[in-house]
Amino acid sequence: MPRPEIEFTDYSNFELAPIDGKVVGLSQRVISEGSSTQEMVRILEFAPGTDTTPNGVQVHNYWEELYIVKGSIIDLTLNKIFTAGMVASRPPGMQHGPWKSTDGCIMFEVRYSK
Repeated sequence: MPRPEIEFTDYSNFELAPIDGKVVGLSQRVISEGSSTQEMVRILEFAPGTDTTPNGVQVHNYWEELYIVKGSIIDLTLNKIFTAGMVASRPPGMQHGPWKSTDGCIMFEVRYSK
């Protein structure tokens, strides 16, 4: 994964870009990513009221580690709220989501291959 050389900086220095797809209100700030892989380090942001139901339940072939920095999300399948300070570690093949965020949510996410 190509990584830029960055000393501590405010995460808002990375461009906030909407994520293409069926869901309005999802954005990301990419810190680093592999150009030919799905590996990525990013800040994922849910605007208040975002509902990812159109994306359905997610399953992918990479590991995903997440930390909720601010706000909360509701897992609509589990009917459970996850809040700031909570973490997730999702192995390849793990089902998760969809989610809704009433007040918005900011997460730090790392994706890497098996």
